[in-house]
Amino acid sequence: MSKRRKFSAEFKRGAVEQASRPGVSCAQVARELGIRDSLLTRWKREADMAGKAAFVGTGSPRDEEFARLKRELARITKERDFLREAAALFAKGSS
Repeated sequence: MSKRRKFSAEFKRGAVEQASRPGVSCAQVARELGIRDSLLTRWKREADMAGKAAFVGTGSPRDEEFARLKRELARITKERDFLREAAALFAKGSS
């Protein structure tokens, strides 16, 4: 099962800006960015309707920071556990 990709507001705005240029299609920009053209079309429609208020997100900056710190802690914990197991393995091998 694949995880759902999340895109930043800056990425979405940039993609919409590229797709809004004359002579460029949404499908062409979507292929270049590796996303579906229907997704880019939806972002473009949302940007047209909401203007600068588009892509604000649902979480607060505090929640985003908490989630980032939680991911970083999980990564560091895995690294620590791996190093602990490697040190134990090398200690057994040297005796």
